[in-house]
Amino acid sequence: MSSLTLSTEATLGAYPERLERPVGTLDRLAARAVAPMVRRRSARRRRCRRFPELVGRYGPALSRLSDDAIRDAARTLGWELRAGGYRDDAVARAFALVRETARRTLGECHFDVQLVGGRVLLEGRVAEMETGEGKTLTATLAACTAALAGIPVHIITVNDYLAARDAEWMGPIYRGVGVTVGVVTHGMDHQARRAAYECDVTYVTNKEVAFDYLRDRLAIGPRTSRTLLLLERLAGDETRLGKVVLRGLNYAIVDEADSVLIDEARTPLIISGGGSPDERRVYATALALATRLTGGRDFLIDERDRAVRWTDAGELRLDELAEPLGGVWAGRRRREELVRQALTALHLFQRDRHYIVRDRKVHIIDEFTGRLMSDRSWEHGLHQLIEVKEDCPVTARHDALARISYQRFFRRYLRLAGMTGTAREMAAELWSVYRLAVVSIPTNRPLRRRRYPDHVYATADAKWRAVVRRIATVRRRGRPILVGTRSVAASEHLSGLLAAAGLPHRVLNARQDKEEADIVASAGEAGRITVATNMAGRGTDIRLAPGVAERGGLHVLATERHEAGRIDRQLFGRCGRQGDPGSYQAFVSLEDEIVTVNASRVGRWLAALATRTPGRAGDWLAALVVRRAQRSAERLHSRVRRDLVRYDERLETTLAFAGRPE
Repeated sequence: MSSLTLSTEATLGAYPERLERPVGTLDRLAARAVAPMVRRRSARRRRCRRFPELVGRYGPALSRLSDDAIRDAARTLGWELRAGGYRDDAVARAFALVRETARRTLGECHFDVQLVGGRVLLEGRVAEMETGEGKTLTATLAACTAALAGIPVHIITVNDYLAARDAEWMGPIYRGVGVTVGVVTHGMDHQARRAAYECDVTYVTNKEVAFDYLRDRLAIGPRTSRTLLLLERLAGDETRLGKVVLRGLNYAIVDEADSVLIDEARTPLIISGGGSPDERRVYATALALATRLTGGRDFLIDERDRAVRWTDAGELRLDELAEPLGGVWAGRRRREELVRQALTALHLFQRDRHYIVRDRKVHIIDEFTGRLMSDRSWEHGLHQLIEVKEDCPVTARHDALARISYQRFFRRYLRLAGMTGTAREMAAELWSVYRLAVVSIPTNRPLRRRRYPDHVYATADAKWRAVVRRIATVRRRGRPILVGTRSVAASEHLSGLLAAAGLPHRVLNARQDKEEADIVASAGEAGRITVATNMAGRGTDIRLAPGVAERGGLHVLATERHEAGRIDRQLFGRCGRQGDPGSYQAFVSLEDEIVTVNASRVGRWLAALATRTPGRAGDWLAALVVRRAQRSAERLHSRVRRDLVRYDERLETTLAFAGRPE
């Protein structure tokens, strides 16, 4: 789609969005065939030189203008962009205006590689930029240019803290070129949300904007066409349009695109309503029945697929246990589903790993970011069963009113772009699902990040002892250490070991989420030990204190491999920012969850062989087992995301007679 076409479409209709067409088998096969060819597009050297040079030509003249003259020039350029589209000369002038405004308001000047990144975003691609290269500042280039052209822009972040921080931080740049900026966070009322979306640029989380879209669809109705909405607006009838908050889905820039578009895409978004009465007694009974069943005989646990499956003996045993209960337990399918969910709550969801309990309330932990998702709940009664399991008040179970997957939601934007430090591994999926090509942007300064070999141990205890020894060694050299863990429980276990060894440290996990900014701000001090979950892997740079670079910079130590290699690379990217020195390594064991859950039968055999093989051969075998298990987990998650999209498409086809399912 050309930029001029985008501008035209963005003004048509009362609620502009891209209309999805059915994706057939041939479309999927074609996408898979093309995906390898667009797996990774490196930034062209010619563009890296030519476009920044073009922007630089306008700099001297703009530096002599007053602030008011800058805004006047931006207003005039906006009309030119609307009329002529995103021609290189017009975009270069817009970028020069933004660059000059940033220099005046923030004292920061966009680097040449950031100018290239901004151009990639404006073209509707994913810019892969290393940690510390200034993605937040880069986004202002594309956002301001699109806003001046009259296109509403959503800059989508992974949490409320980053949305509010970036809107305030970059606000002077937007206001300097005459662009309004708003922010949407959890808890805002309808009017505040609508006012924020009325701004030229809106910072918002992926969850908030997707749920606002679903609520808008419910307000508009399933069978309403865009033409009818436009006629209602022309007639002055705001009965339905007065209830919506968005101005459609025009242009989105997704920060941490791999997290939002890939990791988050495993779970559908569901709006619920019509609360049912308190069913604590039913859930308590389900848990009591579950405890009377025996694993391996009555049911089988598949940790890889996170599922519980009945055996024939288990179904008969449940029939015997439920026979005297009556009521809801009389129906076979209902009781099997209730008790199966109870078994899932008991055996597959662990406190301080999948959720925490705070103020007698169950809060879900996002396994990829380590952050709390306090406003989300598991469906089909699972959340209520966990509340009973943890002796918390039971929230009412609701029925789904609307649902959509992230894949289908983001494909409805007229133009979609993204930026992240880790996209190359998922370039094929980004293309096949969203038609987003990945462009790797070179760093402003050469990378000085050093990789140490992985250390693989037979047991978890041996690994933790080695981790403590390594932390003590690095600290004696006066270097700061960031230690990454996969769960709250693991971070607190390591904290106890460090305390016993007399090593002062700070912990950042879902329990300390309110202290995040303070903990991260001090993580680059000499000798500082920071133990963190995935919360420290994204969003905020760790800046080195004076004198730390001379000692080798930040050292990052991963205590377990994640189910996606990108998450590991994101953690390692915390060191070596903007040309600073840094180093990283991983300490793993054959008892880690990534191995015990995801290793194949051959992998488990190799793991057993590695523990009996001394020397380098055993180390090589153990490392191979971990790598194979991680790749197996990545393939599983990819299949889950693909199945979710297909389920949504089948649901839409099945329920077509009743309107769109969302």
